[in-house]
Amino acid sequence: MSKKIIAILGLPGSGKSEAINYLIKKYNWPKVYFGEVTFDEMRARRLEINEKNEREVREDLRAKYGQLHYAKQVIKKIEDLPSDVVLVESLYSWPEYLEFKNKFGDNFIAITVYSSPKTRYERLGKRSVRPLTPEEGKSRDYSQIENLTQANPIAIADYTVINEDSLEYLYRQLDQIIKNLL
Repeated sequence: MSKKIIAILGLPGSGKSEAINYLIKKYNWPKVYFGEVTFDEMRARRLEINEKNEREVREDLRAKYGQLHYAKQVIKKIEDLPSDVVLVESLYSWPEYLEFKNKFGDNFIAITVYSSPKTRYERLGKRSVRPLTPEEGKSRDYSQIENLTQANPIAIADYTVINEDSLEYLYRQLDQIIKNLL
């Protein structure tokens, strides 16, 4: 069996982390998180972790090293993992999506977790780590859609799960997809 790469996509607050954590717990698969590239750089620059600094660093790294910087860093980490299945969290841009498709072909599967803006902004305001106001959530959405072309991979994902109901409903949808993949 060739290594399968399962990317969980979605806008902030959609439930990507919930989906990833469920799959890690149930299947014991490793995860590579795109955002860790940003956090590593923020620590190196000794910047406080907040929305403003995250955005500036994300956009700065892409401006300095190109649109594929994050994808290349994450692919290196994936290749070093011994697992047959690797989860990827927070793939953002269309060029990153294409890089993964070119590298892994049909073994790259994208799953979008969708939640309405109203639901996502409520969740973002309640999170314990990096909470956002509705205005900050909307600003981040617009930035990620306009500057990172994040909507493109979300729109073309192989599967979509709706996360507007219970966690059990989210988990059932994920289980059905995984059953079809393996």
